[in-house]
Amino acid sequence: MSSPTTAHDAKPGIIAEDLILLDADLGSTKDDVIARLARVLTDAGRASDADALRDAAMAREAQSATGLPGGIAIPHCRSAAVTTASLGFARLNPKVEFGAPDGDADLVFLIAAPEGAGAEHMKLLSSLARALVKPAFVTSLREAATPADVVALVEGVLAPKAPKAAAPVTTTKTAPPAPTATADAAKHIVAITACPTGIAHTYMAADSLKDAGDRAGVTVHVETQGSSGSTALDPALIASAEAVIFATDVGVKGRERFAGKPVIESGVKRAINEPDKMVAEALHAGGDPNAARVSGTAPGASAAAAAGGLGWGTRLRQILLTGVSYMIPFVAAGGLLIALGFLLGGYEIKGVAEDIMTNNSLTNLPDGGLRIFIGAVLFQLGGLAFGFLVPALSGYIAFAIADRPGLAPGFTAGAVALFVGAGFIGGLVGGLIAGFVALWISRIAVPPWLRGLMPVVIIPLGATLVVGGLMFLVLGRPLAAITTGLTNFLNGLSGSSVIILGIILGLMMCFDLGGPVNKAAYAFATAGLSVDNEASLRIMAAVMAAGMVPPLAMALSSTLRPKLYSEAERENGKAAWLLGAAFISEGAIPFAATDPLRVIPSMMAGGAVTGALIMSFGTTLSAPHGGLLVFFAMNNFFLFLLALAIGTVVSAALITAAKQFAGKKPAEIVDEPVAVAA
Repeated sequence: MSSPTTAHDAKPGIIAEDLILLDADLGSTKDDVIARLARVLTDAGRASDADALRDAAMAREAQSATGLPGGIAIPHCRSAAVTTASLGFARLNPKVEFGAPDGDADLVFLIAAPEGAGAEHMKLLSSLARALVKPAFVTSLREAATPADVVALVEGVLAPKAPKAAAPVTTTKTAPPAPTATADAAKHIVAITACPTGIAHTYMAADSLKDAGDRAGVTVHVETQGSSGSTALDPALIASAEAVIFATDVGVKGRERFAGKPVIESGVKRAINEPDKMVAEALHAGGDPNAARVSGTAPGASAAAAAGGLGWGTRLRQILLTGVSYMIPFVAAGGLLIALGFLLGGYEIKGVAEDIMTNNSLTNLPDGGLRIFIGAVLFQLGGLAFGFLVPALSGYIAFAIADRPGLAPGFTAGAVALFVGAGFIGGLVGGLIAGFVALWISRIAVPPWLRGLMPVVIIPLGATLVVGGLMFLVLGRPLAAITTGLTNFLNGLSGSSVIILGIILGLMMCFDLGGPVNKAAYAFATAGLSVDNEASLRIMAAVMAAGMVPPLAMALSSTLRPKLYSEAERENGKAAWLLGAAFISEGAIPFAATDPLRVIPSMMAGGAVTGALIMSFGTTLSAPHGGLLVFFAMNNFFLFLLALAIGTVVSAALITAAKQFAGKKPAEIVDEPVAVAA
């Protein structure tokens, strides 16, 4: 392989000729390909440890596949082993499976960034993803005759900074985007694209819409709300646009800017797969007085429930999941600290921790010495963190509805819910009320001189007064009674009733492997978790054990019957052992994505068995996360392990039998296109 060019010798660029392999056989699995490219980067002095770089990239692959439609793959990672942000490239022969929905990949980019180069890493990904939407660029890569040709092509995409430095100055002076569109009376559309990770699909969707607009003779201006930054659309462009397209899988930031505009709304993948259709729909909506419009003036992600594609049910689910996702870090940190406090100080620490924190110090240790003191510190710290659970849930539910002005009334509603004893249910209700009240206040027309005070003073103050008054004077006691009744009901469960609850929770945990149903069961367990409530500790044990079953079952099945699985699935199975042991249900997603009709029912069966056994054994768990790593927080680790093992074996046996005796062979399964989350 040739040496880097002189330009690269002075200052290493992102890519060089010695980082490129053309028409190479790098093995039959993505692990082989990534390992070889990691070695190429290390040999070129771009990384200090090829194995560490490979492991980091494979850890990212275990989270979600990096294969893209069109025979392309972008494995990527941040690693301390990387010394210079670099891009390795291989044009493969034969192709290798990277998890794309339409087949194997022959063009593979390994993006390697130093540990602290977050922004640079994301910019590399987004720039490359944008280029890969362009058929001409992909075709040029496939036709490149030498590594130098590839370097020229890729550098033209990743580092077009020299030509762009002068161009924007000239363009800005003579023809700003918004005035040009207005002066020429040319039709144009504005759009927002965003996906959960904000890396590839966000930018691919943006360029797909722009290209579709060119084909339709209309300009499409896109604001990408992704990981490599976002430049807000000019207000003049928005005001004069025919319509707006929201191609997002998450809430739109600054949705209030588009109030009153005709809107077409969908997930981000539709903008990649059907951009021409979406542009045509937007143009039609622009001329239709009855078209769905972005309603309201508030800065909420869900301010317009009726504004196109997404209904109230979908929006409500997004709102609640936003609250749960922000709540979980408080649950995990607080719960694990409490569990560590028990490990050092024993369960009796809960009765004396506050007194120890008040009256003792490192120079005045309590009875039991340093161990008891540190146990009290951990328990008290965990309790304080855990105390934010309901306010965080309530606050971020309100945030999902009304953006930042909803935070203060939402957190206050959660605090009131705790004060009156309404707990988790009070937090849900209070957060929804706070968010919608803040949204309503923000729609009130005010004089221009007062607008600056609305989001920082008037909206939070008004919404806090309303939701606080409602919670204290009207809703607090009824919600507290419901919470108390539910707690008493759970505490009173015994015999078959408690087993049925375990079955239901096990089914939910394994239904969508980290999706809304799984999160609902997990939120139910963590929100009620209390060291003084044995029923809540049993529920937590059942939820965690059932959630560990899917990845462990797939790891077991792929280990015992490897011929039933593709090479990629066997590699995923190896990672699934650790993911399952750490209570990461998502470790089974690669298997469920390619074969959902057999994988998901098999996993649900094992999860139900484990949940029922945990409940019948009376196993308790005081930590909300960690899997087998928090064995010390269980009252009987061996019974927990037994229930987990039985459920894992049940699921593994069912999926193995289903693959052996029903349906298609593995090779056929791998070649089928499947829907993959953005």
